[in-house]
Amino acid sequence: MKKIFTSVATIALMFSGAIQAQTKSPKLENSLLWEVSGNGLSKTSYVYGTTHMICSSDYFLTEKTKKAFDASGKLVFEVNLSDPNEMKYAEKMGIGEKPLSKTLSVEELSKLDEILKKNAGLNVQQVDAFSMMGIMGVVSYKSFGCKDIKMYEMEFMEAAKKKNLQMGGLETFKSQEISAANAYSNAELLAMLEESTIEESSKLVSDYKNEDIQEMYESNTREKVMNAKAKKYMLDDRNINWVKQMPGMMKTESIFFAVGVAHLGGDLGVINLLRKAGYKVKPVMN
Repeated sequence: MKKIFTSVATIALMFSGAIQAQTKSPKLENSLLWEVSGNGLSKTSYVYGTTHMICSSDYFLTEKTKKAFDASGKLVFEVNLSDPNEMKYAEKMGIGEKPLSKTLSVEELSKLDEILKKNAGLNVQQVDAFSMMGIMGVVSYKSFGCKDIKMYEMEFMEAAKKKNLQMGGLETFKSQEISAANAYSNAELLAMLEESTIEESSKLVSDYKNEDIQEMYESNTREKVMNAKAKKYMLDDRNINWVKQMPGMMKTESIFFAVGVAHLGGDLGVINLLRKAGYKVKPVMN
């Protein structure tokens, strides 16, 4: 069960992945790793797009990424996963304040039961104590169709510990929880759950292996499960807030930022926001 709750800790990507398309910015090159320089920086920093969960058999880390990681002086996640208090809060997020049977309508419970049986091999009674965020974590975990899951953030964290690298975060799980609560109704979350299938996860993995961040961005822009309010809370506002913090972090040392790949693309994605702030941001191709 703890492994499932760990997936809840990184569930923000699933929310921010399903966003409305933005076509103002040019197509981004195929690379998960981006180099940030210029604008007064004395050292190069890096932004790496993660897929928070992946089967062990599909997990990979390129030599260019290992080289960039080894050259960095600090590792920064969306949330500082090395902070025990943050991890405790993440587990708390998986449990609802009230049972789902007390918070969802009869129609919503029936729909959730149908989704769980189809996509996770579970029924609604088995997860009655979970929050909707907890349910998102469970269904996402199941959609990969394997028992041995790896998480890029956890792999980076273990590598950082071995190097005695300092770690940090751009936000907190509490702030993520607030964003999700402001962004989504139960009906919208149920619609998103329907899209979390083995077929969708397989496509995500294929695109991820190809480092095709543009395709991942575009294929996850499903307007039928997203509206302008959710886009604002789950993507735009968070990206803008992150990019306000990043300059101060990069000013004195080389930072390796590991954030959900969905945050890289789009006119208000991290890459273009950093460029608008005056930095030279280019893909690391080899």
